[in-house]
Formats: sequence, C-alpha cells, structure tokens
Amino acid sequence: MRRASIWIFLACLCIPSFALYRGEIYSEDLRIQPLRDGRVSTTFSFITVLEGAVPRNPKALGQLDESQHYALFPLTLGQILREYAITELHLTLNAGKWNYDNWGHPHEAGVGTGAELWAWMGASEVTTVDERWSGLRNALSGLFCASLGSLDSRRTLSPTVAFPLSGSTPTFAPHELRHASLPSESVCTENLTPFLKLLPCKSHAGLAALLNPQKVFDADWHGMGIHVTWKEDTGVELKLTLQAVFNPVRTSAGKRRDWNLQSLFDRSIERSCPVASSSSVTVILPEEKGYQITPENPAHINGLVIYDLSSSSNFTIPSNIAMYWPSEHSFQYPLPPLTPVTPLSVKRTIHGTTQTRGVLSISVTNNSPQEISAGYLEMMPALLTLWMHTLKVEINSQIRSDLLSGLKYHPPSPQSNDRLSPSMLQAVLTIPPKTTLKLSMEVNKAFLKYTEHPPDAMRGWDLPGAVFFPLPQSSHDTSSSYDWERIYTPTLLVDLPTPDFSMPYNVIILSCTLMTLIFGSIFNLLTRKWVVVEIQE
Repeated sequence: MRRASIWIFLACLCIPSFALYRGEIYSEDLRIQPLRDGRVSTTFSFITVLEGAVPRNPKALGQLDESQHYALFPLTLGQILREYAITELHLTLNAGKWNYDNWGHPHEAGVGTGAELWAWMGASEVTTVDERWSGLRNALSGLFCASLGSLDSRRTLSPTVAFPLSGSTPTFAPHELRHASLPSESVCTENLTPFLKLLPCKSHAGLAALLNPQKVFDADWHGMGIHVTWKEDTGVELKLTLQAVFNPVRTSAGKRRDWNLQSLFDRSIERSCPVASSSSVTVILPEEKGYQITPENPAHINGLVIYDLSSSSNFTIPSNIAMYWPSEHSFQYPLPPLTPVTPLSVKRTIHGTTQTRGVLSISVTNNSPQEISAGYLEMMPALLTLWMHTLKVEINSQIRSDLLSGLKYHPPSPQSNDRLSPSMLQAVLTIPPKTTLKLSMEVNKAFLKYTEHPPDAMRGWDLPGAVFFPLPQSSHDTSSSYDWERIYTPTLLVDLPTPDFSMPYNVIILSCTLMTLIFGSIFNLLTRKWVVVEIQE
C-alpha cells in the first residue's frame, strides 16, 4: 500500500511538468549552401516556442509577476524578458564582412559587424522605456559576456522604419523602439559558451554538437543571433541562430572545394536531441552540375536535399554528410567581373586630406532590370557632424536631386551630462535599372579631449555601417516585384585629431634623466671622502 501511494505521488508530480512540456516546442535545423567562390555557408537555427504565451504588460511592472517555470525555454533569458517587459528582442554578434555580391543574402539578415541590439518595449508610467533599456542591455551583457553595457545614450536611436516589429503588435500599450550598435565588439568563445547553455540539449546532442569553437571562429565570417518575437496565433518564439562561412579551399591540401561535416566542424552528430520535435540538415544544391552528395537521398525538393535527424524519424543518422566534385583536380576561382547575386551592390567610404574634415561617399548600384526604391539609414556617433547642405546625389556626374525623397535628419543634441547623442539620417533613394547612384556629403570630425580617447587612439574610431532596407510594398510598388532583404555596409575607420601622446612620455624620460644626473652628482660629492694619498718612492 505504501509503495502504491509513492507511485501515485510521483505520477502527480509528473502531470504538471508534462502539461507544461506540451506547451513548449523545440526544433532545430542546419542549412548548408555551397557558394560560387568555393566557400560553404552554414546556418544553425534553434527555435523554441512557448505556445499561448504573451509578453508582460509594462503597466503591471509594479505588481508581483507570476512564477516562471520552463522545460525547454531558457529560464535566464525568460526572466530578463519578463523583468523588463520586452515584446520583441534582437541581438547579433558578428565578426567579419559579409560579401553580398558573391554570397547573396544571408539566411538571417542581421550580419552587421560587431554587436547590434534592438528591442520593442511598451510604454508605461511605472518605469520609462529608457530605464528598462538600460537594465536590458546590462542584463544581456552579463548573460552573453559582451560589452553591451557600452550601448548607452551616445549610441541609442529609434529608427522605427528600418527595424519594424517582426511579429504581432500588442494592444495593451503603445510601443517604442531602441536600437544601438557597437562595431568594435569582437566575438569569441566567451560568447559561444553562454549561447550553447540556452539550448535544451546544450552541445551534448543534436545539431549543436557540431559547434566546435576552434572551427567556427576560424571561418572567414561568423556570427550568432538571439531573436525573440511574439506572434498572436502562436506565442512567444525564441530563435537562436549561428552562421559561419567556411573556406574548404584554404584548409584543404589539394585546393579542392569538397566538404563534409567532419572537415567543416571536426565533429560529427552522434545522437539526436531527444526533446526536439524536428531536427534536419538541409543542403542547398548548387546550380552547376558535376557534384555528388552522400548519403544519397532521393527526396529532392526544389533544389534541396533534406536529412531528417529527429529521434522520431526512421532515418538513421548519417555518420558524415559530404559533397564533392570528382571531376575537379583543383578549384579554379571565378575570374572578375562577376555578376552580383543581390539586386543592390553598395560601397561606402570616407576620405579626406585632413583630420578635421572629410567626405562621406556612398555608391549604390542597381543590378536588376527594374527600378528599385530603397530606404537609406545612416546612424553616426557625435564624433562626426554631417553637413546636410553639401548633400549631393549624382548619376554619371549629373546632379539628380529628384531621386532623393523622404529626407529626415536628427542632429546630435547635448544631454544633461555633457554627452552628445548620435545623429540619424533617413532617406528614400530611387535607383534606375542598371545604374550606379552616388551620394556624398561633407563631414566634420570632432576634436576630443585627451581623456576621451581610447588607449589605442592612433588606430582610429570605428563607425557603424549604413543600412539599406526595403520599403513597404504598398507605398512603393516599383520595388515590390523584386525580393531583397536588409543590407549592411562594412564599418569605417575614421582618423580623428589626436594629441601627441608621446609628449608626456618624453617629458617623463627627460625629467628622470636630469634628476638622475643632478642627484647622482650631488650625492657623489656629498658622500665621497677626500683623502691625501702619499706615494712612497
């Protein structure tokens, strides 16, 4: 009787846990795409859905929140979302330069160099959005071991047009956007370790077992992202992504572009994640022929080969997925000029002969046979001042002011703590087909105090990249027929007027030398004993 009561008690404990587990769905996917320059693009996606969950109402922040119990959703991140009433969150940490012309659009649009954080939060009388924004970035900084605490008011803006809500719009309060970027932030194992801890199976099983830090951070480009959205018909969705572009031609001894999971990650998938409802590896087949893929899978769907690795599948986990070109002795790189893969090609530079003034130049090329209207966003720190009266739009050295519309400029404004907020420039550019549009404006470089310079002042300051984004199709139908995503330009390095930091060093060295000579001579005279030495013959 006692043994039966114990079993009944244990069963009662399992009922609420099982019911909560049924409200959480976890799935994972790996997309592998061979690129035309011999590289291989890989994208890991780990999605956890809280069915029926809703974001916390910011007006109830003064009240005690309900307890959070998760089986698959990471508790540490869930507590942060509830504490600051976050409706939507996007955080990316990337290293390298994404080559849009040769690699096309990434599977995840956020590929800006460095750290980028933006969140949608509802307004409340209890705590302001700026107060919660400060707490959010500090909490995420400790969670992911990143310098997100530096994303203060000097780097925070609200570009709502370029970064709209990805999910549903809650009706309990008007929402505001906060966006900040840190282009000098680096990505290393300290960021990958807490990233893996957010997964249900960590790196012990499933696709996450392939994430070898030595291989991932040796890639030509790598980045990770955390995306939290709310969808009214689904619930709260957490999507963890990790993207990397490998170069098997560089790492192979025979200069071949053949690849397999073992050569890319130096690991293999031993077992599937038992809590994953779906786990798959998708290989995007190249347009050219002459390749072979193993293990052979007859299920080809629209140029894709899908391997189902979930525990519920009858398919045996392959020891190693591989693609090779048997007829190639060595890979021959495509010779320029190459046709860009994306509809838009963007180049951005800053040049000038002095340390106080310069010219910011943007070149946008429309590679499609149709006219494209694109949104242009420039977020500049207070280090640079944009002179809007010098703004010029040219095509073939001819001024075309009619191609620029919707111009909005918010200059930096002084704050109470004697700091400057960044400036923001938004505009709509209309690029004719098969044409290159050039936009330029003069900039003024700030003269900082010697205490405001970083330790490596002679290196220069990193400027965040510009953003080109598609406009809503309803307002600009000319570009609606061409599907393209948000484009980030590479970061820029600006050389500001820098004091001669060697002067204090020279003064110290000269002073120490003089003190040594004077002190040594006087000390020698005061302590030396003069005696008469008689010389006997």
